[in-house]
Amino acid sequence: MTNQKINNLLIPNVTKLNGQKNVDVDNKLKSGETSEFKSLLEKNLDKSSASPTAPALAPKENGIQFSTHALRRLQERNLAFDKEEYNKLQTALDKLKTKGGQDSLVITGKAAYIVDVSKSTVVTAMDKESMSENVFTKIDSTILMN
Repeated sequence: MTNQKINNLLIPNVTKLNGQKNVDVDNKLKSGETSEFKSLLEKNLDKSSASPTAPALAPKENGIQFSTHALRRLQERNLAFDKEEYNKLQTALDKLKTKGGQDSLVITGKAAYIVDVSKSTVVTAMDKESMSENVFTKIDSTILMN
């Protein structure tokens, strides 16, 4: 990759409009392309306005929520998230809250999840095969839920 291409990727094209104090960030896409952010935003907006019969992964009031990153990881890693897995995570969150956990690693028979306990939010997820090679940082507690 040339230096010009790298610079175009890392440094946004910021220009001043003629005599105006406004700044315009030019992020043009090729015809027909949509940005990854835009598509993720649209997906999440669709989920938040979904009917009560929405899938279990949609955030629930007082239930487990999933960050966009975690949803993407579940899909990329083909992790099946069923009612049993949901119940394990909910039980783990309840225990972690009583013990004062904040950023925790929850390991089940299927996967490992990093969760923000205070927000009941799954931050990321990985399959069992990927766990053995990884280092988990910035966690204050771990719970095994087999």
